[in-house]
Amino acid sequence: MTTNGPVTLARDVEASVVPVGTKVTLLKGEEAYITQSLGGSYTVVVRGNMFRIEGKNADALGLEAATGPANSSAGQAATPEELEKQIWEAMHTCYDPEIPVNIVDLGLVYDCKVTPLADRSGNQADIKMTLTAPGCGMGPVLAQDVQNKLLSIEGIDEANVELVWDPPWNQGMMTEAAKLQLGLY
Repeated sequence: MTTNGPVTLARDVEASVVPVGTKVTLLKGEEAYITQSLGGSYTVVVRGNMFRIEGKNADALGLEAATGPANSSAGQAATPEELEKQIWEAMHTCYDPEIPVNIVDLGLVYDCKVTPLADRSGNQADIKMTLTAPGCGMGPVLAQDVQNKLLSIEGIDEANVELVWDPPWNQGMMTEAAKLQLGLY
C-alpha cells in the first residue's frame, strides 16, 4: 500500500530510522508519506527521511492497528513439523523496510529448527538469518520482528534469532518470484 498524499500523524509515535535502526519519536501533526505497508509494519518518509513504524502503532497514521497472526488449532499440541511450517509462514510476513519482498524470498533465512524445551513445557525456535548488507542497522529490528512473530505462534515459547554472515548473502539466494518482483530479470 502506498498513498499519493501525506497523512498527518495523529499522535507522537516511536519509529526506527531506516537503514540505521535508531529509535526516534515522530511528532503529532507531522506529515508522513507511506511508501510501504507489508508484514504488519509501515515504511514512511517524514521530512525527507525514511522510518519504520510498527503495525501496533498504525493508529498514529490514521489506520487500524495490525493484528497478530492466527495461531494453530487451539487446544491441540502441534508437532515440531507443523510448528516449523507455521514459523516459515510467519517469516514470510517479515519485510525489510526498504525492499518490498519478504525475508524468506530474499533468501535471508539460512536455518530454522524447532526443539522441545528441556522441561518439555513447550518448544524453542532457533533461526539463523542474514542481511543484504553486513552494516545494515536494521538487523536488530528485523531480528526482533522475526522473534515477535514466532513468539505469537502457539507452542513456541522461546525464539532465538541469530544474525550470521557466512555465507555472505547475494542476489542468487533470492527466489525467482523475488527476482521478478524486483525487476532483476
